[in-house]
Amino acid sequence: MKVIGFAGYSGAGKTALVEALVMLMKQRGLRVSVIKHAHHDFDVDREGKDSWRHRKAGAYEVLLASDRRMALMREYEQPAQLSVHHMLAQLDPSVDWVLVEGFKHGELPKIEVWRQQQDRLDKGKSLEPLFAHDPRVLAVATDAAHDLPQVPVQPVLDLNQPQLVLQWLLAHSDSLQYKN
Repeated sequence: MKVIGFAGYSGAGKTALVEALVMLMKQRGLRVSVIKHAHHDFDVDREGKDSWRHRKAGAYEVLLASDRRMALMREYEQPAQLSVHHMLAQLDPSVDWVLVEGFKHGELPKIEVWRQQQDRLDKGKSLEPLFAHDPRVLAVATDAAHDLPQVPVQPVLDLNQPQLVLQWLLAHSDSLQYKN
């Protein structure tokens, strides 16, 4: 499987880019998995459903399965900081690609998604780009290259042209092969 991360500040457009790439990859017949960094108490279950009741009763793991999908929920007794590599090990190894959203400081090759975020800049917070100091950033996807705080040495990709981002990924796929 090939693995690439998409990192950047909140509101930069990571989710929209990953969503577009998943659709484009699927159209090409590729099997794609996604790992998404979530906040503390996210929930994929609905209150009152049997699986929710099992989890609330104290089950360590609840696996839901039907003829169309499977979901595994695991409750940690203490907060756990899982590595991206641990999460990758949970996925079906036969997929073609894994797109990892978030994990800004993770140890994977990544594309930095950068958008000028005026609301934060107006409040006096400077947003330092990752590409300036993280050697794992292989490219920068932006919709305003002229607004980047410095010129990256990495390739600059058009955030509004996900098909061009996909072309870049496919051209570099050999270097994105995951070795666990």
